[in-house]
Amino acid sequence: MDDEESEQGGSGVAQQTAEQLVARAIAPVKKDFLRPPPVRASSPNDDVSIPNDNNKTSVLKEKKSKRQLKRERRQEQKSARNLCPEIARTGDVSSCPYRDKCRFSHDLEGFKAQKQADLEGECPFFKSGGSCPYGLTCRFSSTHKDGVPSDNLNGLKKNSEVNGLSKDVQKLLWKNKMSFPKADAQLKSLGLLGHSKSKRSDLENKDTGNTGLNKCNHSDDSGACVVMSDLGSKLDCSTEIVNDDDIDGKSESDVLCPQKRRKTAEHDCPKEAENEGVSVTEQIVERSCIKSEPEAETDALTPETDLSLKLHPREKKLIDYREKLYLAPLTTVGNLPFRRVCKVLGTDVTCGEMAMCTNLLQGQASEWALLRRHSSEDLFGVQICGAYPDTVARTVELIEQECTIDFIDINMGCPIDIVVNKGAGSALLTKPMRMKSIVEVASGTTDKPITVKVRTAYFEGKNRIDSLIQDIGSWGAGAVTIHGRSRQQRYSKLADWDYIYQCTRKAPNTLQVVGNGDIFSFVDWNKHRTECPELATSMIARGALIKPWIFTEIKEQRHWDISSGERLNILKDFVNFGLEHWGSDTKGIETTRRFLLEWLSYTCRYIPVGLLDVVPQRINWRPPSYYGRDELETLMASDSAADWIRISEMLLGKVPDGFTFAPKHKSNAYDRAENG
Repeated sequence: MDDEESEQGGSGVAQQTAEQLVARAIAPVKKDFLRPPPVRASSPNDDVSIPNDNNKTSVLKEKKSKRQLKRERRQEQKSARNLCPEIARTGDVSSCPYRDKCRFSHDLEGFKAQKQADLEGECPFFKSGGSCPYGLTCRFSSTHKDGVPSDNLNGLKKNSEVNGLSKDVQKLLWKNKMSFPKADAQLKSLGLLGHSKSKRSDLENKDTGNTGLNKCNHSDDSGACVVMSDLGSKLDCSTEIVNDDDIDGKSESDVLCPQKRRKTAEHDCPKEAENEGVSVTEQIVERSCIKSEPEAETDALTPETDLSLKLHPREKKLIDYREKLYLAPLTTVGNLPFRRVCKVLGTDVTCGEMAMCTNLLQGQASEWALLRRHSSEDLFGVQICGAYPDTVARTVELIEQECTIDFIDINMGCPIDIVVNKGAGSALLTKPMRMKSIVEVASGTTDKPITVKVRTAYFEGKNRIDSLIQDIGSWGAGAVTIHGRSRQQRYSKLADWDYIYQCTRKAPNTLQVVGNGDIFSFVDWNKHRTECPELATSMIARGALIKPWIFTEIKEQRHWDISSGERLNILKDFVNFGLEHWGSDTKGIETTRRFLLEWLSYTCRYIPVGLLDVVPQRINWRPPSYYGRDELETLMASDSAADWIRISEMLLGKVPDGFTFAPKHKSNAYDRAENG
């Protein structure tokens, strides 16, 4: 009976001591702030809690075919709501170079007639000292100033964000015509070139019983696959899935890579239109000529001689992670605007969201967007996932060529079934020789530091990283992050930090070890630093999602009893950063809203310091139903999606008609999404 009452809040929690509540992982909120839970019409686990009409609509949307969705997108693009970007920027109907062939609407008067009212506030681009690239479509267009030079358009984005994919390279990737001389030379020197395809086929047949699963079979002169697209080699996942029930931030359709080239919804710039006459062959020759002499010379050498000329892993410029605050790569919520918020609040190292190797090699714009870097991220890395050495090596070479980064992290710890079943993520923990091949070839292909993220083991109770830690350093990795849970454990139970300490003490001096799991206060941070001085640093994941000011707390060594107003200001910063990143037009605003709501599904778990009987809060504590010290604090503590939407409306205006929201990452602390 006590168990049922404690989970319901109210009198059941109030009758127990703080020690009893902590022992049962229930947050010991002061009795004066406790309240009975709100009465709900249906059971907490009832999935039909969303209004039936909305729920049916969402189900229907999921069942639509790709062709039907594409047709609807084309029709939507031609409506007056989707004004041509070029006309929106200039206000001149004749400014579009595509004329009647343009896929967007040129009905300027129709757009003005149905345009939604502007939002309160100032355009984020003008606020940052630039000019707005969205022109008439900006939802703050009434605040636009006159007299801004036209050549300054989009100046803010060009100056503050980097790592975009050029159209020339994207077209080569679409056609599978991109060459990877460095990666192929390294694969050849390690004896991995030309054999991976047959090995993959055997593995595919063994694991799935299929003889051919969407094979591309594009090969170069040596017979090796240049850009393979079989699912077995390309199913990859993010380092840190940020939920308790372990639902990936990407849907299955996102993970299963499309075989057809994706067309972007944006215009090609006039310069690109002029270069359309240049043949792909000429582009390849031009690119190859740049590196032809050194690459031909390298290719002619024997493997032993070739390796002697390359930098030894220890001769590379390494990054010192010691004592630095490291924000983990986080699926969905660890986007660029969120990382900017964390930079303001004190984090030192940031890493982009996971990017799957296959999608990068296919030139998917949506995947390349995950590699974007803001100028404020002074120590930044990207994270990739791949199941095979050739895939990873070519991705590493492509990223080094096209992006400005400080390190590349390889994920070998994803626990998602659809990934693991295809040999990626945590499945690599059962294949140490393939782990070795991936790390060696990646390290040999790039001069950037290579880091690896792993879990303690695949199966619970069969830890194995301690037996591999010496080898990981010799393979060429500069650092390894150990998540203190097994694949089988997923995100249940607390992280095993004693095992992380054990692995750290076994690691060679040249390999930095980063611990990961359950850090939620400066007390946790100090504890790991004190108990294991050999540990380079600790990576912070869900703790940063729930309270991003944890970085400030660690640097200032205090428990910050942050007010609701200060928390709202942090959300305002995120919204401003989001509008700069995703756009200040209607589409950008709704994209910002969606990511804000995803983040609010975590921040509601935070319990203010002033309301707790025991400080600090632990990450596994379940919060009872309680009142805040003011109305806004109470609203921020709600686990109802309807209240999260109310907060978003305070910052981004009213939601569109028929708007619904359910978080991608449903956790044990989250029951259902109310859309009222």
